[in-house]
Amino acid sequence: MGDYSKALEFYEKSHKIFEAALPPNHPDLALSYNNIGLVYNNMGDYSKALEFYEKSRKIREIALPPNHPDLATSYSSIGGVYDDMGDYSKALEFYEKSRKIREIALPPNHPDLALSYNNIGLVYNNMGDYSKALEFYEKSPKIYEIALPANHPNLATSYNNIGGVYSNMGDYSKALEFYEKDLEITKISLPPNHPSLATSYNNIGAGYDNMGDYSKALEFYEKSHKIYEKALPRNHPHLATSYNNIGQVYNNMGDYSKALEFYEKSHKIKEIALPRNHPDLAGSHLNFAACYERMGEYAAALKALQSAFKIQQKTFEEGNPAFASTYSWFGRVYRSMKDYSKSLENFEKCLTIAQKALPERHPNLAIIYSYVGDVHRLMGDYEKALSFHRKALNIQENVQCNPLEYATTYVNLGETYRQMKEYSTALTYFEKGLKIREEKLPKNHPDLAVVYHNLAKLYLSTRQYNMAMKNVQQAVEIAQEKLPSTHPHQVDYRETFEKIRRKM
Repeated sequence: MGDYSKALEFYEKSHKIFEAALPPNHPDLALSYNNIGLVYNNMGDYSKALEFYEKSRKIREIALPPNHPDLATSYSSIGGVYDDMGDYSKALEFYEKSRKIREIALPPNHPDLALSYNNIGLVYNNMGDYSKALEFYEKSPKIYEIALPANHPNLATSYNNIGGVYSNMGDYSKALEFYEKDLEITKISLPPNHPSLATSYNNIGAGYDNMGDYSKALEFYEKSHKIYEKALPRNHPHLATSYNNIGQVYNNMGDYSKALEFYEKSHKIKEIALPRNHPDLAGSHLNFAACYERMGEYAAALKALQSAFKIQQKTFEEGNPAFASTYSWFGRVYRSMKDYSKSLENFEKCLTIAQKALPERHPNLAIIYSYVGDVHRLMGDYEKALSFHRKALNIQENVQCNPLEYATTYVNLGETYRQMKEYSTALTYFEKGLKIREEKLPKNHPDLAVVYHNLAKLYLSTRQYNMAMKNVQQAVEIAQEKLPSTHPHQVDYRETFEKIRRKM
């Protein structure tokens, strides 16, 4: 039900009885500590969760044989906290300890062994090592297919996890294939209003969202939401996630006021359901910042980012991967405000964290390189800009990632070459970026207006005034429909329009 304070209250009552009635190293005390740790983990209080999981582990190491399955459970729980904290090497260390015990203690097709493979796959997925993630995730359903009935929910979860990796690799059709397998089982094995069915619909919605099919994404997200509304208390965290996802679709569609409406609904639930320093609340503030930045409301964006940063400082140690996204958004807002030194400072902080946390060819690193390159362009250092954009493309053209991300790199490269007056090279990159965005985004998306405006400036410089006017008109029309009248892009587009008009 997501009522963590109530859960703690009863677990702690239970624990006091166990402490009075049992010897200090009794296995039931270990289970009690484990349960309290689980609640703290769900509350996002990871240091407290670790404290109780470690107490549980110490008892089990004394009370049980070294290869007892309950000891494997302790290692697995500790690994899960480190994974949530972004400490992936520690997470792997404990998940591997758990797996080794289970491989010795359990039959080769035991479902708990499948769970171990699943957990290790999850860490590799978070690290961006998708081939390794798939290797472990695919071991899991092979066990479940032998050990469990054909329509068991664990098998559905296993397909869902594989779908998640393909989604992260940018192979959205393959992701949908596995999400559909998950849905088929879930529909058969669970009641029509079960929350797990809502999760299945949610994942399919995410698949369509990533593919740019926003009407389909909304259809599945809304199916998911209706189940959550029937099955869960009105302030359950899953409902907050549901509102958040719908908001994300509107954000991707460029409908920022609608996105904010759903992000607000999500945030209100989180404020009631979660402790005030829960990382998910920081996520809410990041979503607000993203919307405000796109709407040109930079002061509001900075305020939201500062709220997110304060929560993260209380929850995570300096340098935790959670800060990377926050620094990235600070960089984007300061870039929009034309404070390029502050923008570069924040993007470089983001890059430092990402380089430590992720493999060197992770798609997230590529988009950060592109952002850094774009700030160098704005500061007039074109060689440095090109160097970072090439680093980005070297990753994006050689690993599977979201096509819209390398579209951003193409557009940034195009703008760099345009300012260097290398117009034919600039045009090549603008056309590559535009092709992807036209395929993936609605026809009136603000990101298309950016490319049309860049093309208009290029054609103006090359005295192709008819082509320049055609492109700037497209940019102006989108901006008038989708952006506030005070948005800086509106001003830029109209200024370019006037320059072209005077030349014609």
